[in-house]
Amino acid sequence: MGAFLCFMAVRLLEMRRVLRDDGSIYLHCDPTASHYLKELMDSIFGKKNFQNEIIWYYKNASRGKKRLAKAHDVLFWYSKTKEYIFNRDEILVPFESGMTEWRYSRGGQAGKEMPKGKTPDDVITLPSLNAMDKERTGFPTQKPLALYERIIRASSNEGDVVLDPFAGCATTCVVADILGRQWIGMDIWDKAHAVVVNRLEAEGLLGGHRLGSVHFTDEPPQRTDEGGEAVPFLRTKERVREPEGKRMSRAEMYEFLLKQHGAKCQGCDREFDDPRYLELDHNTPRSDGGINHISNRILLCGPCNRAKSNQYTLSGLRRLNKKNGWMAE
Repeated sequence: MGAFLCFMAVRLLEMRRVLRDDGSIYLHCDPTASHYLKELMDSIFGKKNFQNEIIWYYKNASRGKKRLAKAHDVLFWYSKTKEYIFNRDEILVPFESGMTEWRYSRGGQAGKEMPKGKTPDDVITLPSLNAMDKERTGFPTQKPLALYERIIRASSNEGDVVLDPFAGCATTCVVADILGRQWIGMDIWDKAHAVVVNRLEAEGLLGGHRLGSVHFTDEPPQRTDEGGEAVPFLRTKERVREPEGKRMSRAEMYEFLLKQHGAKCQGCDREFDDPRYLELDHNTPRSDGGINHISNRILLCGPCNRAKSNQYTLSGLRRLNKKNGWMAE
């Protein structure tokens, strides 16, 4: 189990790194490791970004004789931030009783438009694939297309990229393609490429102009994030001793930096008529061992100071500003 958790940890770190800020990750697991993986996900994605423990209940589970029958698996849903995609209207389910219809026809809500459905709960009742199912490819852990459809509809929009780092028999790839998403499937299984192509062909997704639209490579992609940290809040914090010499007051540091750089924010390069718009901050945050010495001090405008918080260095803040188009022209 220790080896498995190490195996998963390095991969989950990378999944968080490449996940878009409004994206979500769903981790499927069985009871042998679910409790360990929940703690791992809390550490990497942050327990505040845990959204749901989804129970997949398969109706056709076998019946046990010496203990209760195993009839469900678990999916953990985490987002990267609080601003995540959730397309509630895409996954509405019918009301289970006639009470809602009565309220909107003869009850207190009469005359108002009745809702199209209700938000599904965190238990998905869906049979697992049997040996005769037409979806079957022979892959031992294959999941139903319908299970993945609900996930992809809920947490992505048309044109978004869906990534499955353990693509297996390409269920994610097929559903993403059907729903108009771009997709990337990764797997070490030597038959994975052939299965992807065969399943897409079987679904009628590779005809005509689509034949050349699926690209295969066995070369890992190059990182384009300039070696950024996968999870900034997990960085090792190392305290650095402040250099010996005269200690400057905050006011002295402020005046020194104004003479060096003028009334200009070092995070976004905006210049200000009034230096009072600038705030004194640390280049390397104190939480990561940054010192109070003038060599680690910068002047930032209010928005940059809030964006930097205690997560970024100055260079990290500037990369963030460039990415979001917040740099002065």
